[in-house]
Amino acid sequence: MERIIYHGSDHRIELPVFGHGKRYNDYGLGFYCTENIDLAKEWSVGENTDGFANRYRICEEGLEILNLNSRDFSALHWIELLLRNRTFDLSTPIAKEAARYLHENFKIDTSNADVIIGYRADDSYFTYAQEFLNGSISLRQLSDAMHLGEPGLQYVLKSEKVFGALRQDGYEIASASEWYPRKKGRDVTDRRKYYEMNREGYVKGELYMVQILDEEVKANDPRIR
Repeated sequence: MERIIYHGSDHRIELPVFGHGKRYNDYGLGFYCTENIDLAKEWSVGENTDGFANRYRICEEGLEILNLNSRDFSALHWIELLLRNRTFDLSTPIAKEAARYLHENFKIDTSNADVIIGYRADDSYFTYAQEFLNGSISLRQLSDAMHLGEPGLQYVLKSEKVFGALRQDGYEIASASEWYPRKKGRDVTDRRKYYEMNREGYVKGELYMVQILDEEVKANDPRIR
């Protein structure tokens, strides 16, 4: 199967180089793309800087693809992977214990993955994950935020093998005047959803981090799906 993916950047990238990039992105070192050209254009622009949606074709035959949105995984697996790569505030006892518990019970083996597909933890969605670890929102609220919002799916190239399967297929210019307002508008919408979610307050009977710890909820528990 051939797939078209885009990488938003402030410059042209004919072909990425394996092993380059930042190690502290959501899923570690890799080349971060999306199938959504609009998202790529939003991610590429600054307030006064045009960007590029670099387009690639990739043949997926023979690739090991780890899709975090499949039924095999939950939001807890997603947060555990973020904990390995992003810097969380673990200053509260609940957050510290939550990190330890998720590492022990929801850790995903990514060592053989050529590609990881999953949500992008931009500022708003990273905040959701942080609040969940601190016990401020429930798992249902976190899942609703992820599925009803528009954080955008990332298609992340992880292995030398998958870099070899990538083919450059041109680019589209994204003008700051058009795409930066869209980018800011999405952020405003996401923050409003977060505010509305927080107004719910504590919801009796829902699964919060403290219940997950106390009841030792595992990955096969139907309540986390």
